[in-house]
Amino acid sequence: MKKIERIEPKVPQIKRKKKVAAYARVSMETDRLNHSLSAQVSYYSQLIQKNPEWEYAGVYADSFISGTSTKNRTEFQRLIADCEAGKVNIILTKSISRFARNTVDLLSTVRRLKTIGVEVRFEKENISSTSSSGEIMLSILASFAQEESVNISNNVKWGTRKRFEKGIPNGRFRIYGYRWKGDQLVVVPEEAAIVKRIFQNFLDGKSRLETEREFAAEGITTRAGCRWVDSNIRGVLTNITYTGNMLFQKEYLDSPLTKKRKKNHGELPRYWVENTHEAIIDKETFDYVQQEMARRRELGAIANKSIPTTCFTSKLECGVCHRHYVHSMKYSPNGYRQEYWICSSKKDGKTKCRSKFLPQRILERVCAEVLDLTEFDEDVFLQSIAKIIVVRHHELEFHFYDGRVVLKHWISNLKKESWTEERRKAKAEEMKYNPPHGHCMSGKIRCGKCGETFARQAAHPYKDGTQAIKWRCHGRKNGCDANAIDEEILKSIYMEISGCDEFSEDRMAADIDHITVVSNSEMVFHFADGREISHGWQKLVRPRPRHTEEYKAYMSRLNKERWTDERRQHMSEIMKTMRKEESYRWQKQ
Repeated sequence: MKKIERIEPKVPQIKRKKKVAAYARVSMETDRLNHSLSAQVSYYSQLIQKNPEWEYAGVYADSFISGTSTKNRTEFQRLIADCEAGKVNIILTKSISRFARNTVDLLSTVRRLKTIGVEVRFEKENISSTSSSGEIMLSILASFAQEESVNISNNVKWGTRKRFEKGIPNGRFRIYGYRWKGDQLVVVPEEAAIVKRIFQNFLDGKSRLETEREFAAEGITTRAGCRWVDSNIRGVLTNITYTGNMLFQKEYLDSPLTKKRKKNHGELPRYWVENTHEAIIDKETFDYVQQEMARRRELGAIANKSIPTTCFTSKLECGVCHRHYVHSMKYSPNGYRQEYWICSSKKDGKTKCRSKFLPQRILERVCAEVLDLTEFDEDVFLQSIAKIIVVRHHELEFHFYDGRVVLKHWISNLKKESWTEERRKAKAEEMKYNPPHGHCMSGKIRCGKCGETFARQAAHPYKDGTQAIKWRCHGRKNGCDANAIDEEILKSIYMEISGCDEFSEDRMAADIDHITVVSNSEMVFHFADGREISHGWQKLVRPRPRHTEEYKAYMSRLNKERWTDERRQHMSEIMKTMRKEESYRWQKQ
């Protein structure tokens, strides 16, 4: 028998073009490097477009940005985002140093691109990130590129320090009150007057905040036309250049890779150059201002006259986050004022401190007890107590100037103290004519069994959808068996005994002084004119709403979803343990 084989027609496979992009970068702004960047962009554009197997995806170029970090390279970040979006399959770049000079950044970026199928080709080193030896070679060569960047940075620092030794500043820095004229700082009279005024205000005892407000009221602005703020004023008061001298290397870069600036507190040498330009403030005044600033800093908020302070300011420390407590105040709707102290981190909302607030009256009372005083004395407190640490709620740790430490526990009785007999009577009258919850019978329905009042509460809705309102005795918590009363029953009985056809809350409030629920079948209405009318009542019984079939099906499905195999196994283990414990206890008995 002949063998017959069927040959299926072959569909020609169209080879998809690779989406290719290039990345270029120069780190310094010069004519030569500008030309280099333009040449790189032109070269890669032509190279990609000439290849028939490639699809041009663009050239991404960062100009005048260092390669030690990817943070500020916007075009580089846009390239990575396009790669993740599937817009680029291959990246061409001139060399490893153009792509990144930080070994960690380079390897993490290359690995990230490799996981999404994007290849990076380095022309100078002839390396592909997808090759078997690519990552090893990248690690070695990237380390060289990083070290080269560190060496360049060190060479620049060495040259800068040599200029410092000769008394030459590192560039023409901007400073309010002066302008550069050639290589010399020249005083600007209008700005110098503002600088002198800032120093004079400080010497007169004014705070920086007061100077800020003063300048704002007079419309005095900085050189850029902005408002003078605390940081600007502090910068003027601490800048030694106003004395006619210069101090070099007040700051330094922590690392050429991170480029974080740090204050030089002696880690590196500083260079003092005298009489380099005309002074606006004499050196003696400047030194006195620095000493005064240090003194005020030590005193804290007490030294700032623009801040209202008390004897407890800067003395209360939080035992949780170690920040100071600040004074605050709140008012109740009836006008009752309460002063208290709270952790500053909770007040500004920056951290979630677990500390509690501390009432002013309690603080004064506890301080008086610790100091063995009949009543609190501010002078004695300031002379004796160095600080108070709020260890935890209801515990204060007192640190004396003589070195003693006393731990004091306190109990708050503010509520009890605030409810005097006069306030109770006033509140009773207020509740009588202005009942809470906005209902005319609030506080007027009394239980004949336990003497408590009934409260108005919302119950489960009826079957017809209407909301059920019931009045329940407060004494139920203590065992009173008085039944709840439907509001409809109260309204209907009142309308019956008063002879009105339409219910009115205002009329009922004026007519009824109070209602006594004698039992679960009888209540007495006490009218404002002295009449008392007894009337029977019985609990209103209505059918509860039944669940629909859809709701039952939903709950059944929800229970099945919750009872997974893992949960069943977990509950089974718990039940086995409980049975073993119960069996052991039974055998022991």
